[in-house]
Amino acid sequence: MSPFDDIAIEKASVSRRRFIGTSSGLAFAFTFGAAASAPSARAQGAAKPGRLNAYVDIAADGRVTIKAPAPEMGQGVLTVLPLIVAEELDADWSKVKVEQSPIHADYHHPIFKAQYVVASLSVFGYWTPLRVAGAQARRVLIDAAAERWKVPAEELTTEPGVVVHEKSKRRMSYGQIAAFAKAPASLPKIDPAKDLKPAAKYRLLGKDVPRVDVAAKSSGAARYGIDASAPGMLHAALVLAPARGGGVAASNADDLKKIKGVVGVVPVDEGLAIVGATVEAVVKARRNLKVTWKAGLAGDSYDSAKELETYLAHVRDLGRKGEVWRTKGDAAAAIAGAASTMSREFLNDPVYHAQIEPMNSLAWVKGDAAEIWVGTQAPTRTQIDVAKAIGTSPEKITVHQQLLGGGFGRRAFVDTSVYAAVVSKAMGKPVKLMLLREDDVVSGNYRPMTAQKIDVGFDKDGKIVGWRHRVAGEPVADYLYGAGRLKASANKDIIFINGAEAPHYAIDNLVSEHVFEPERTRVGAWRGIGAGYTKFAIESVIDEIAHERKMDPVAFRLSIVANPRARKAVEKAAEMAEWTRKREGRALGIALAEYNASIAVGVAEISLDRASGRIRVHNYWVSVDAGLPLQPGNIAAQVEGGIVFGLSAALKERITVANGAPQQSNFHDYEVMRMADAPDIRVEVLRSIPNPTHVGELGVPTAAPAVANAFFALTGKRLRHLPFTPARVLEALKA
Repeated sequence: MSPFDDIAIEKASVSRRRFIGTSSGLAFAFTFGAAASAPSARAQGAAKPGRLNAYVDIAADGRVTIKAPAPEMGQGVLTVLPLIVAEELDADWSKVKVEQSPIHADYHHPIFKAQYVVASLSVFGYWTPLRVAGAQARRVLIDAAAERWKVPAEELTTEPGVVVHEKSKRRMSYGQIAAFAKAPASLPKIDPAKDLKPAAKYRLLGKDVPRVDVAAKSSGAARYGIDASAPGMLHAALVLAPARGGGVAASNADDLKKIKGVVGVVPVDEGLAIVGATVEAVVKARRNLKVTWKAGLAGDSYDSAKELETYLAHVRDLGRKGEVWRTKGDAAAAIAGAASTMSREFLNDPVYHAQIEPMNSLAWVKGDAAEIWVGTQAPTRTQIDVAKAIGTSPEKITVHQQLLGGGFGRRAFVDTSVYAAVVSKAMGKPVKLMLLREDDVVSGNYRPMTAQKIDVGFDKDGKIVGWRHRVAGEPVADYLYGAGRLKASANKDIIFINGAEAPHYAIDNLVSEHVFEPERTRVGAWRGIGAGYTKFAIESVIDEIAHERKMDPVAFRLSIVANPRARKAVEKAAEMAEWTRKREGRALGIALAEYNASIAVGVAEISLDRASGRIRVHNYWVSVDAGLPLQPGNIAAQVEGGIVFGLSAALKERITVANGAPQQSNFHDYEVMRMADAPDIRVEVLRSIPNPTHVGELGVPTAAPAVANAFFALTGKRLRHLPFTPARVLEALKA
């Protein structure tokens, strides 16, 4: 049963006969090429039986089915990706049904060469291929109508769901055409530069078309990975060592098996799985588990606070070379020869993803094949890694993509599906595996802890002539993607150090470096990746330079920003916040951040309880430039969510490690921002370049520096360690 039954999102399941086109309708097959700008098309007849790779299916009753190739985790891709196809197809959206595509190479993201949702790249990557797909389908419909009417195809146009011949005033619906048309031997060639709609003619894109998944989610009809079930399935709780590389030294597994309903304890890498007939039995056994853990890679004495001091020493030591991330000019020489310099240091603690749906997966291993039901950001990788774990080939792994109850980078890992498959194989039955919240927190793949140092050189007039940014911390790439990824990327770890650049500021000599620390803890991509902490450092320093020069922070940024998109975003955010208006007992802070090709400028309005050290963010204004906004309302919603994430990490969220183990276990001691704490957020979506850019993580990077800069405006003191806990605030006030 599909997770989308009874709602407008359904898992595709079609026969070979329907696939190749019959009197009941037309289907169109597309294969994406290596680059988004150069998609290729393939004739439908080349498909193997039972293999669906069609994006568009038009039935004789006029219904248009469009496949969505990317997993939905709240970012809106189940709507916007089919909407791109529908726009070029000129479909009547009221007659469109969206289906989740199968997991297959024909739906691979052009950049990742896999079905994979990370880095705010879904729309950016699929943009041209999906437009071409819609345009090809439209061209086939026009050609079929032209042949039936015996008129040149060039004389035909389309309106939503209809082909029109203006000269003879004839009209034919897409359904009518689908009833007689045959799939061509090869699909029409589409030149993206010439044959696609200009934005001025869009009927659907650029409008706030309602999302197709909201109604079902609002009513409770939608089903997530945690809702999946299979006949006769067992339940399992996954318990992993608190430290990366650890494992079970001893446990009371035999005692647990005596608990009614518990049917086994299965050893797995770095831990064990408690298996039972009911959730209640498994939870009871988990509560009674006694285990002695082997030391992890960091050892039993690992202490995050002490380790952070080591990181700080490493960024201070210029003899300890870092891996260069970005470079321009000669920053070292410029700083050495500067008339004056400034050096500032910043720290951040690890943070946990805190996704509402705990990690889970249902696996059913049958001989050398398996079915997996999971809400994952990485369905293709799920196939590959599960196959490896159970000793088979990826094509024998069927992944049933479910909705995600939050991902934010955590569900880019496929570990729960691998563990579920291993346990299912051991038990000979379908197994629904889950981490209890306490286990989810303790064995989370955190955003890395870092120490940062920025050195700035100035000429005699105060102009920035050199900028050096060093960031120390554990690399993420190999842990997330497997050994060898860093080497293949020339040691450039984009997840760790993203954002450690200042492309919109007039700085002629710049270098940013990643000072590698030993890989000893579980780390991962977290919403906004490195920009969540690198922009905190950069924008705090920019703000401090402005105040040192006795300039208004907005005016100073405008004086060193040349990019017109960035200038407009700064001006708009300042206008929204009424930057020059005085506030009683409150202050404003501003921050500029790019996220890949997108730009955001945020302004935070805060107050401070000086007795408790608690910062309160009352209002947050942000202007965002994501190129061509395909769904402005959804962009605003995504940015709002990112701001809440960023503020929560700035004010509350932290993991601490002592004696080799994380000290937090649930939301009582891992605090996240609650609704009562959330500010009023206003988002202005700007339009600039003629293609969409990155959105999902764009709201995160401005949050921490905007709050920190507002704190300085209010108190004259600087905050340099994330999160800004009350204790750290009080310490800063005393400094």
